[in-house]
Amino acid sequence: MDHVMLSPLERKTESKKVFLDAINSNNIQLVEDYLHEGTISVDELFMVEDEKMLLCAYKPGYWLPNYKLQSSWATPLHLATALGRPEISRLLLQYGASIESTSNGKTPLHVASSLARPELVTLLMEHGADLDAYSLSWMTPLHYCTFPKTLECARLLLEAGADINLESGHSTAETPLHVAARYGLADHVALYISYGAEIDIRNGDDETPLSTAIYWSLDLKMQWHKPEHHQVCELLLALGANPNATDGDYRCLFHKAAWNADIFLLQLLLSYGANINKMDGNGCMPLQYLLSVVPVRREFQPEACVQLMLNHGSQPINPLQFHKVLEACSHSPVVVEMTANCYKSLRITSLWKKAISPEHREEHKAFYDSLFHMCQSRPRSLLHLSRCCIRCTLATRCHSAIPQLPLPGRLKVYLLLQPEGVFY
Repeated sequence: MDHVMLSPLERKTESKKVFLDAINSNNIQLVEDYLHEGTISVDELFMVEDEKMLLCAYKPGYWLPNYKLQSSWATPLHLATALGRPEISRLLLQYGASIESTSNGKTPLHVASSLARPELVTLLMEHGADLDAYSLSWMTPLHYCTFPKTLECARLLLEAGADINLESGHSTAETPLHVAARYGLADHVALYISYGAEIDIRNGDDETPLSTAIYWSLDLKMQWHKPEHHQVCELLLALGANPNATDGDYRCLFHKAAWNADIFLLQLLLSYGANINKMDGNGCMPLQYLLSVVPVRREFQPEACVQLMLNHGSQPINPLQFHKVLEACSHSPVVVEMTANCYKSLRITSLWKKAISPEHREEHKAFYDSLFHMCQSRPRSLLHLSRCCIRCTLATRCHSAIPQLPLPGRLKVYLLLQPEGVFY
């Protein structure tokens, strides 16, 4: 924020307009003249345009009319802080400006922290600002450090004694570490942990910061995985975060990474010993989460995720439920083939044909003809049965042990479920 305008409702007030122009232009002398003469009170309220809601905070869950979301009430100290005017802010404090004023839900320290004004943060703390004050949204100054440039503000707050493990006061109950994880701020995460943040602390949804980072690593709008969140996940695991933590619905980190079809996070969790077969509260394993999103995560190549999980010992879907695999993945013969090849044999059921859309059946006719033919009458080949025995023996070591076997390369990729486009 580098300029503030009065809302249309207050533009007829000439003295306020001149005073606000003086703050905007950093005209210290004019500000002091107005204060000294009493033309403007030091805690005078200004209604200013604030479409991005930088100066205000509201109670979570409250309905607000549109005009409330376009303008905010603010004192001169709020405005000088938002604009980055340390000299004017110091002058206002000398004239007795209220340092804990929450004219529109935030104190000046909340504003300074959220807009990355470290010089103002220092000034306000020197004058006794409450480091752990809650805004009307029940967030502390540390909770408002939500982008990379706020790192220095966070450091100053922590050096002055801000509570690093203080939860936000609403139902989310997030600590600053959760907030940093949600926004993908690796430097903030490292800073917070160095100041004693509990690495596996739970929020209101019973999620750890690592769980939060994994959940927010998928940008649903842009449909891509955010590297900054990957960096946070790597850092948290390296610093000792629990790779098998679960939330209130017993969903583990693997469930969330699988739901995102994020092969980087799946590999990362595997490298730290995460349980690939942990069930959630409904008895679903991570592979089921992955298969259910194959239709909507096509750009992430979910078939590579499926192959990775199966080669690391993921339990295949109950064969009686194989129609659900067909229902979700009939557009992807690759996924269907890899999943089906985990069984020694499969029996067709009445639900299979209904599960495959006519368009996909026609598009991949040769493939589905071979699937139905194999499951109706023919036993699987000796080659396939040998593959099943070897994979069953190696279990979770398939990914690492099979490449070491003294076998031709073509047989190795066959053992690792490389798709061939046909069943035999």
